This record gives sequence, structure tokens and C-alpha cells, in this order.
Amino acid sequence: MNSLDADRLKSLLPAALADRVRSLRLSEGRVTLVVDATGLEVQERPALEAQLRAALTGADGVAQVHVAIMADKVQPVILAVGSGKGGVGKSTLSANLAVALARLGRKVGLVDADISGPSQARLLGTEGQRPVAHENRLVPVASRWGVPMLSMAQLTEPGAAIAWRGSMVAGAVTQFLEAHWDNAEIIVVDLPPGTGDVQLTMLQKFKPTGAVIVSTPQDLALMDAARAVSLFEKGGVPVVGVIENMAGYACPHCGEVSDPFGVGGAEAAAGTMGLDFLGRIPLDIAIRRESDAGNPIAAGDGPQTQAFLALATRVNDWLVQRPLQPGLQAAL
Repeated sequence: MNSLDADRLKSLLPAALADRVRSLRLSEGRVTLVVDATGLEVQERPALEAQLRAALTGADGVAQVHVAIMADKVQPVILAVGSGKGGVGKSTLSANLAVALARLGRKVGLVDADISGPSQARLLGTEGQRPVAHENRLVPVASRWGVPMLSMAQLTEPGAAIAWRGSMVAGAVTQFLEAHWDNAEIIVVDLPPGTGDVQLTMLQKFKPTGAVIVSTPQDLALMDAARAVSLFEKGGVPVVGVIENMAGYACPHCGEVSDPFGVGGAEAAAGTMGLDFLGRIPLDIAIRRESDAGNPIAAGDGPQTQAFLALATRVNDWLVQRPLQPGLQAAL
């Protein structure tokens, strides 16, 4: 077939279909098309094939139409959750955010990147379950909440100290992120406090699509949160927004709301830094109790659950609206 034949047949296709054609051959009456289906769901691809067949079948010189569908392998979005400071409830928030995103219909995985202080196995109730390896890559441990996960807590004895140097820590995080995540669309990464080796590994090797910053309302936490924001911005990672955690405590006896850590500090800081404020998560004993029991509150149906679902909705909307790299828009 010469180029004139290819151009003639391609001209018979609607523009939207022609743009997807990567190659077209005509040989002895048989047309073979290689078509890029990136951005289409799997269930949409038969309709694409049918449209191509209908457009070319019966054309001059065409007896058969064969369509080969190709698409980019979907790569998961990496969503980093950082704080710059410990003790602000980042791990609890990461676990509940992952569960809430899963409840919104996203396929979510969770990486516990706090190598020396892992807590996600407790938070998702997977303590005592060890990941297996397949083809030299780890297989994440399934949880009851539809969120597979990996944590050093699943690879070491309970209570054992993990005193590793930076290169070993970075190697562990690399193994977690290069694991068999199958069809995961979003991987939530619970980062350790600070701006050290794990954060640098993330920026240099696994650049996140976005980062969520967690802080309590108090000034000391906000100072360190600003440092975390600065690190991500220098690394070219967009900051999705700031979350104010442990904001407001309702007395279980009288119902009066007090603010032991202050209120509004994270929202004000977000405004100063030109970032979105994603919402407040209350200081609530139910969150602490269910977290210790391995039952993330986001999997329930109480008022605390609604706070996490609202947060997950804002984060998910941000991810959907981002100009993503090839293959990712189909996932979101």
C-alpha cells in the first residue's frame, strides 16, 4: 500500500478516530489498524473498534478490517502526605484519607514511608501479616478496607528498633513504591516528619503528583509545615492544600467545644502561602480509639467519617482536574 492509499482510508475516518490511528496498512483487501486507546476505559474500547470497522468496511479495495488496540499502562498517581513535624496526626490522617478515597471509588494503595516509626499496619489492622515477593517485587498486603499497603511494621518484629542509615531507608521506600500495585490509581504515601532522606528520594525518583500538608493549628506546627511546603515547591511538586488536624474538641459530657491547640491557624497559614485550605479534622476520642483498634473512622458512618469523606472529595477533585501524564487521566 502506498501513502496515497493510507491517506485515502484515513480520510474516511472522523477526526476524533483518525487522531488515534498510529499505523494503517492495506494488503490484499485487508486493512490493519493500530489504534491508541489511551484515556478510554476498558469497556469503551469495543465501541471504538466498532466505529473504526463501520467507517472502513465496504470502502474501495477493503474486504476486511482488523483493529489492534493499544494503550499506555496506567501508572498510579503518587499523593504524598507530609507535615514537617511529628505528632500532628499525619499517619492517622493518611490512613483515613486512603480509605475515604477508596470509598469514593478510587483504587488506592498506601505506603508507610516512615521506616523507623511505622504505624500504618496498626491503623489498618494488618499487623502480623507479611508481604510476599513475586518476581523480586513485593506484593502489598490486603486490608479489610479495600486498601492494600506496605509498611516496615510488616517486615520486622513488633517493637523492634529500626536504626538504618539514609541509603537503607531510601532503598526500603523504593521497594515499597516499586511493588506490585496492580491496578492502583492512587498511592497515598505517609511520609516521616521532617525534610530528610525519604522526602529527597520521593522528589528525585518518584516525583509525586501532589502533596497534602497536615498541621495542627498551633504556631510551632505551622512553622514546620511551612518548611515542608517549601521543600515540595523547590522540588516542583504541587501542593494540593493544607489540612488542619486536631481542630476543636467536643466534651463528651457537656458537648462544649474547646480548642486546646488553637483554631484557624492552618487556614490562615494556607492563605498566607497562597494554598488551598482543605478542611478541619476534629480532635475526637472516637478517632483515636478506632485507630488504635485498626478500624479507620473513615470506614464508618459518623460525623467524623463525613469530615474525612469531605477531605477526600476535595483531594480527588484536585487530582482529576490536574493535567496528568499519559495514561493517568484514564485512571482518574
